[in-house]
Amino acid sequence: MTDAGLRATPLDTSRPHSARMYDYFLGGKDNYPVDAEAAEQVISLFPAVREMARTNRRFMHRASRLLAERGVRQFLDIGTGIPTEPNLHQIVQGITPDARVVYADNDPIVLRHAEALLHSTREGRTAYVHGDVREPGEILAAARRTLDFAQPVALSLVALLHLVPDEDEPGRIVRELLEPLAPGSYLTLSHATGDFDPETWERVVEVYRRGGTPAQVRSREEFAGFFASLDLLDPGLTLAALWHPEPGEPHDGEETPLYAAVARKP
Repeated sequence: MTDAGLRATPLDTSRPHSARMYDYFLGGKDNYPVDAEAAEQVISLFPAVREMARTNRRFMHRASRLLAERGVRQFLDIGTGIPTEPNLHQIVQGITPDARVVYADNDPIVLRHAEALLHSTREGRTAYVHGDVREPGEILAAARRTLDFAQPVALSLVALLHLVPDEDEPGRIVRELLEPLAPGSYLTLSHATGDFDPETWERVVEVYRRGGTPAQVRSREEFAGFFASLDLLDPGLTLAALWHPEPGEPHDGEETPLYAAVARKP
């Protein structure tokens, strides 16, 4: 289901898009030469970016699984990206078949692949919204058609806020997205940081900005600010690879400069 109230913009293959670059880092094929060129520039500066993408993906799986096991039956995933199995709904509906999931993204190519996100279990439901996180009210209005905001919702902004610069007020956006959600809802975040190698990350950010994506990495303290008034789940704010790692998972992401945390709305 695609929300008809949010109109897709034309597909622009003349400039790189972060979702398609992320697909390239994961080894996907839903990207264009301009995306591959920009992605290779990032790889030349930070060769571990491929592992960083995989580490982020594994964190999303673990966090979603944990929340489903805690009984959460509604998920709002903003910045979904190009579908890569297993997708969030496959994770949570494998645990809670009646779970409802709403995906949102602003890349027209994600809209073209949205059908892959809509293969829900018979008991559950999935929907796709073409929307921009900088317009949280529109995403929330569309999500209400599938989700019951009187019941807890797990809001996922995984690897998204480092694509929202300070001038777009990411803290305000997070507050506006959380405000209508019921107590007992959750916030899942991951975010790139330049804490360990600021010079390299200044150059990586510049690649994104030259391509038209206003990226901005943040410090641990800045990342922690997104969780103000929320209750962090154990182990708190940590590197993504260290957040509830599962037996048998690769350990080469332990130095990946990606913060992650999950918190509960009291």
